[in-house]
Amino acid sequence: MVATVQATSSALETSRLISAEKVGGTPVKNPQGDSLGHIQDVMIDKVSGRVGYAVLKYGSFLGLGGKLFAVPWDILKYDTARNAYIIDLPKDRLAGAPSFDESRWPDMADANWGTQIHDYYGSTADWYR
Repeated sequence: MVATVQATSSALETSRLISAEKVGGTPVKNPQGDSLGHIQDVMIDKVSGRVGYAVLKYGSFLGLGGKLFAVPWDILKYDTARNAYIIDLPKDRLAGAPSFDESRWPDMADANWGTQIHDYYGSTADWYR
């Protein structure tokens, strides 16, 4: 069955599809409603076409500072009622997650790095290996 696509106010969004440009800035929360930051970027695997990671920015004040976290896309769930992505993760678990600075990104092509990230978040994706 084909889902009906609802018209939106933007050519960059339909009811099911959204431009990566519009994903940036979207809030991320846990099920309890705690803010876990916002999506700064989206990383797409050029070979498979899959979205690999949301780059989450957390702990900044007025957009300054904070850490970046590569969060496996498969653990994010979009909640239309909250207009936010939801991750079932307490704030302290995110605070202890592998992170990086804006000026020093990890080698996301490194399979060992990918395994560490996916294991930390409990992701079942295996495209990165």
